Amino acid sequence: MHPDDTITAISTPTGHGGIGIVRLSGSSAIKISDRIFRSPHKKRLKHTPTHRILFGHITDPSSGEVIDEVLVSVMKAPNTYTKEDIVEINCHGGAVPVKRILQLVLSSGARLAEPGEFTQRAFLNGRIDLAQAEAVLDVINSLTVQSQKTAVNQLRGKLSGRINDIRDRLIELTAFVEAYIDFPEEDIEPPSLKKMRSMAQKIHSQLENLIENSRYGLILREGLKTAIVGRPNVGKSSLLNALLEHDRAIVTDMPGTTRDVIEEYLNIQGIPVRIMDTAGIRTVKNLAEKEGVKRSLHTLENADLILLVIDGSKALHRADRELMEKTDPEKTIMIINKTDLPQKAKPARPPMATIKISAKKGSGLKKLKDKIATTALKGQTECNTEVVTNTRHISALEKAFNSIHSFMEGIKRQDSPEFLSLELRESLDAIGEILGITTPDDILNHIFDNFCIGK
Repeated sequence: MHPDDTITAISTPTGHGGIGIVRLSGSSAIKISDRIFRSPHKKRLKHTPTHRILFGHITDPSSGEVIDEVLVSVMKAPNTYTKEDIVEINCHGGAVPVKRILQLVLSSGARLAEPGEFTQRAFLNGRIDLAQAEAVLDVINSLTVQSQKTAVNQLRGKLSGRINDIRDRLIELTAFVEAYIDFPEEDIEPPSLKKMRSMAQKIHSQLENLIENSRYGLILREGLKTAIVGRPNVGKSSLLNALLEHDRAIVTDMPGTTRDVIEEYLNIQGIPVRIMDTAGIRTVKNLAEKEGVKRSLHTLENADLILLVIDGSKALHRADRELMEKTDPEKTIMIINKTDLPQKAKPARPPMATIKISAKKGSGLKKLKDKIATTALKGQTECNTEVVTNTRHISALEKAFNSIHSFMEGIKRQDSPEFLSLELRESLDAIGEILGITTPDDILNHIFDNFCIGK
């Protein structure tokens, strides 16, 4: 990245639409735009007050050809997204006018932006920290209203505020410990040890709370991985279709109809549920079905939640019992399906939660959805929008937690202040990675590479 360049990109999706936006950012953004913009009232962008919109045309300066009728937004530094001068050319949303305008901007002196470079500049110029920058992508990729609210809160800096509070406490504690390194002739008196323990315990508790709630945060960001499993023809695909309220999976009486894992997203009480219909688990000889069963078992092992479907209209099969033994009862809901038919299946005291439904008639589905939501929340009384949702952040918090825990153990052993200080420095570095204070360049590049070019 070259921070002195003026960058440009198309900031709207490709294809036909009402509006297309070509965005520029940098010290020459207004000058470059003035070269190709023509106002019917002879107005110049460089003389336009900040945060104003001008009507006019984009014209090829070499030929005088009018490319499109546009509205141009002028936003002058520092009160912009990147803290640089920004110009946004709002044209008609067809692929041709947008691309032609972009080409004119490039030929007039701008450079095509790299993925995420607008947001990266906002971070490097100090308008947002790294956690807020990552939240931009989470807002774009949010799966439900609840996950979008969480991402917006992070973008507004609410999570960063909590992280900064922990960092401030760590800095204070580090300064307190290192004062004794600077004055080695002074002994650490018992009251000082007590104060260090108290300060460390508060940090320890804050980190622990964030880590404990991160499970729900990951669900909001990535979805609750939910596998529908069971032997063939128990109604797995019918259950998927009933939950989705449309026919996504093929349903027949023939075993082996579903041969691959089918994935869809559901919104259950604001929680994104990544639901996976798997092939019926049984002994098969057909290679395609065998691969389907293999994938089903892999999905079962990696799921956050398992919906184990039993055909209630038939006596419990040996394969049903085997599946009950294979699944973790803590993360499994047993579903007795086909309650619209005479019941024969009688599981003896199943170790997991059990719900009776009829996927065909739709009965029991509300109760099932309520149970799925309760399982996702796991102890949380309501959806909390101030949670950690990023695996990178969680890893950094765990490093910080382990270091502060080692610090507390070191106090018990009465380790020297030098060793105690090292643990605190490691904890500080880990926290700094979240905010972008101590984050290596390769991690920064990886983060922004995941953005689209226009953001």
